[in-house]
Amino acid sequence: MILSVSRRTDIPAHYAEWFFNRIRDGFALVRNPMNFHHVSRINITPDAVDGIVFWTKDPTPMLPRLGELARYHYYFQFTLNSYAADVEPGVCSKAGHIIPTFKRLSDMIGPERVIWRYDPILINEKYTSAYHIKYFERLARSLRSYTKKCVFSFIDLYRSTRKDLAELSVHPLVPERKSMLAKSISDIASSYELRLESCAEDIQLEYCGVAHGRCVDADLLGKISGHRIEAKRDKNQRTACGCAESVDIGMYGTCPSGCRYCYANRSMRNVARNVARHDPVLPLLCGEIGLGDSISERKTPPCRRCRQGNIFS
Repeated sequence: MILSVSRRTDIPAHYAEWFFNRIRDGFALVRNPMNFHHVSRINITPDAVDGIVFWTKDPTPMLPRLGELARYHYYFQFTLNSYAADVEPGVCSKAGHIIPTFKRLSDMIGPERVIWRYDPILINEKYTSAYHIKYFERLARSLRSYTKKCVFSFIDLYRSTRKDLAELSVHPLVPERKSMLAKSISDIASSYELRLESCAEDIQLEYCGVAHGRCVDADLLGKISGHRIEAKRDKNQRTACGCAESVDIGMYGTCPSGCRYCYANRSMRNVARNVARHDPVLPLLCGEIGLGDSISERKTPPCRRCRQGNIFS
């Protein structure tokens, strides 16, 4: 089983203590996002977990405790954009905090295990294509020794984000403009020896030097662990997504960062209610098991197959 921590919320930034308590206890309870009263009990012991993918904008709370993950194989998808507080109101200063944290994490676990996400790209009167090209180059120059790969995507207009994006006057991007911008940032990435991949993009960008990415990457986890991991493509993701199948232990509507483009939060009022119900000692991320809830053991057989060399050999 590959564990996703988490596409639904920023667990490293906001719920690190809860996560390490779950590692200690060897299991987590997760509500089905399509059926609130159906709760899965997920075994997350080292024997059950082939690898972990962390998704975050700020893993600072986790860094002093990475030693507790010594028996796990993992890497980070670290989102570092060039937006200000009008788009990412809950994210700390990029220059003063986030970039140094990115470098510190890379120094601790290696640049192969810290994937830089410049994601998503939105265009308006402030954040123009020229703006993105300028600041992508600045970030690439700063991070060149601390990561091997950058993943990017263009903004998708989800129902839950339409109001916020309308207030930001986000411009829709036609394929030709996407290709032009992709080519520009691909050239920059290449100049700093960074591999550039797209995330769930339908358009073909290989001619720009951009490969289709797999953010949950069984091959990378295999190189980290020294075991080939055979995992199916995740059928629950978008058609253009190349991710391997994983089990997510997060919960929608729980990330207080408040990024205006985020599909995982419907309203910050709902987020505040959920955050108030969080207790790091409980097995559910938010709230407790109620009388109408049913708990079932999720069957997650390991997908590890055979021994191979790891990236540290």
